Amino acid sequence: MRKNDIKYPKELGYIMPPEWYPHYGTWLSYPHNPLTFFERMDSVRDAYAEIIYHISQDEYVHINVNDKDMEQDLIERLKAKKVDFRKIFIHHYPTNDAWCRDHGAIFVLNRKTNKIAGTCWKFNSWGGKYPHDLDEKIPELMTDFLKVETFKIDMVLEGGSIDVNGNGVLLTTEQCLLNPNRNPHLSKEEIENHLKLYLGVDKILWLKEGIVGDDTDGHIDDIARFVSSDTIVTVIEDNTKDENYDILKENLQKLKSFTDLNGNFFKIITLPMPEPQYYRNERVPASYANFYITNNSVLVPTFKSKNDERALEILKKVFKNKKVIGIDCSDIIIGLGSIHCLTQQIPAFNLK
Repeated sequence: MRKNDIKYPKELGYIMPPEWYPHYGTWLSYPHNPLTFFERMDSVRDAYAEIIYHISQDEYVHINVNDKDMEQDLIERLKAKKVDFRKIFIHHYPTNDAWCRDHGAIFVLNRKTNKIAGTCWKFNSWGGKYPHDLDEKIPELMTDFLKVETFKIDMVLEGGSIDVNGNGVLLTTEQCLLNPNRNPHLSKEEIENHLKLYLGVDKILWLKEGIVGDDTDGHIDDIARFVSSDTIVTVIEDNTKDENYDILKENLQKLKSFTDLNGNFFKIITLPMPEPQYYRNERVPASYANFYITNNSVLVPTFKSKNDERALEILKKVFKNKKVIGIDCSDIIIGLGSIHCLTQQIPAFNLK
């Protein structure tokens, strides 16, 4: 097939729906890497089972495990949480790590047929930082199981590096997508073109940097998130001496200058940051922006911080029709991610 005969998802009527669009389910990968969670693995898995419990109240949950022993460990923890197993699918799809947001397929929805497809981007473990030979196989295993159309893209992209408003706009950071450890062969214009053609968007909004301690090189899901087509929630730092203060102040100023496809400014809602969190004297990227929106709830990471309740109260006012649930991620975050990083939504779709 000649290159100019290729039909891209956007041309076929596909868009990446926003996270609050109805879900068929959520896909995750079970934590197992001892170099990610160290001595906290047991408590991480318990918190993980709690996340699955809340998601399964509203939708199906698909979970990757490496082997039978891992499956049994998962089952026992889910039983302890009284999870409804009719909502659970366990897959023996081995992974290098737990961050399904980044190594999983990114699903798009066809507005004409109400069918979904999986966009399968390249995954190089955030610029070759860690092994990824198993993780990079996951996207096509997901789309094969769901029996949906697959689009393979010759570009490195992680799901945590982008966020969409469902109305043609995508938000990301220069620190991540323009990093030479991702796609040195592509220009900014070419990267934008890939995002538009494969995710069905029309406008890319670029923030500069992400928060300190983020080994993903500035993922957007730790700093700013669409919560409706015209509203963005973003974290700010009140302590002028904190390393994140200037970074987040600049992001806020840029967000206030951004407009939608019609030239309208977005409504900006600010969230606090927890006080700095550390593991083995290294700062970790704790952020309340790393929440996950399910069909009927919003799962928010908490960190045993004095700002936990304040962040939850703000999000309760944002998501008035959903249950806002705080989940202690003070152990999960030592792996340098939290709830949003672990999850990948599957939009509701026509099964026929």
